[in-house]
Amino acid sequence: MSSTLIIAEAGVNHNGQLDLAYQLVDAAVKAGVDIIKFQTFKAENLVTREAEQADYQKINTDIVESQYTMLKKLELTFDEHLLVHDYCQRQGIAYLSTAFDAQSLEFLIQDIDLAILKIPSGELTNTPLLLEHAYTGRRLIVSTGMATLADIKLALGVIAFGFLNRTDKTSEPSLAAFSAAYDSAAGKKLLAENVSLLHCTTEYPAPIEEVNLNAMALMHDEFSLPIGYSDHTKGILIPAIAVAKGAVIIEKHFTLSRNMQGPDHKASLEPEELEQMVKDIRQVELALGRKVKAPTISEQKNIVVARKSIVASQSIKQGEYYSVDNLTVLRPGGGISPVNYFNLLGTQANKDYDSGELITL
Repeated sequence: MSSTLIIAEAGVNHNGQLDLAYQLVDAAVKAGVDIIKFQTFKAENLVTREAEQADYQKINTDIVESQYTMLKKLELTFDEHLLVHDYCQRQGIAYLSTAFDAQSLEFLIQDIDLAILKIPSGELTNTPLLLEHAYTGRRLIVSTGMATLADIKLALGVIAFGFLNRTDKTSEPSLAAFSAAYDSAAGKKLLAENVSLLHCTTEYPAPIEEVNLNAMALMHDEFSLPIGYSDHTKGILIPAIAVAKGAVIIEKHFTLSRNMQGPDHKASLEPEELEQMVKDIRQVELALGRKVKAPTISEQKNIVVARKSIVASQSIKQGEYYSVDNLTVLRPGGGISPVNYFNLLGTQANKDYDSGELITL
């Protein structure tokens, strides 16, 4: 039984402060997650100077300012990311970060040499950046918030094209080329070997009624890829349910305190909650078990106690015929199973029986 990959999304909840990033690493280690994920970007490469905040960002920060101004305060420099990566290595936890621009992606590949890259929901339609991710040849986790199946198929086509042409970039990218790459047997094989999809609802916090976990099965049937879930709901219930529904990856935002200033803190778990979420997911994995239906080890000792046997309901003489009048079904088990009751009717008793005695063959 494989374990769910649990990603603790620190994101920008370090508020641009290196010491808080270290504390988030410590909290993730204590919670027992597999990976801690940050966000790598340069605000000037991510957003225009005039772009407005999302509504949730205005609400969660209590400050109305441009996205650029907000994000600039939340940046970690490349050098600081290197320090956080090294700290993760010392603490025994895998470091991951999302690149929101080509320069940041190049840093994550050239300087940190990430084996896995995470593509966020907002970049799903950013075909140039998708292509740059695919050209790296690294394993990709692709989040699909706000997406339709058509959006996802197009993104996978871009990725398939990039995988197929990463060593020889003479093929011209185009929508037709992306579609052909997706439909090709070689493209499908590369996607199956290297890509996982995350179902996601891009709202912070996400309303329960908009979570739609059944979309995971739809995505799996449509794309035949591993499916996980990136959760933005309040609390820890939904990730555990997602695992029960087949999610192989869980991603969840966390913070040191929801009272901190910043856009994502209020929709994040605090360390104790993150730790409990991990425990709940591991319990769900144990409960899911295997696709086998047979008595378990603990059940076997209860078979004799809980099941029944065919019993004489009155005295029966040897040679007398068994009938509904002289046979009944009572505990304990261990005798002739009641499944043989109707076959036994009309046959002759092999010996004398007292009332309440188990019938034997």
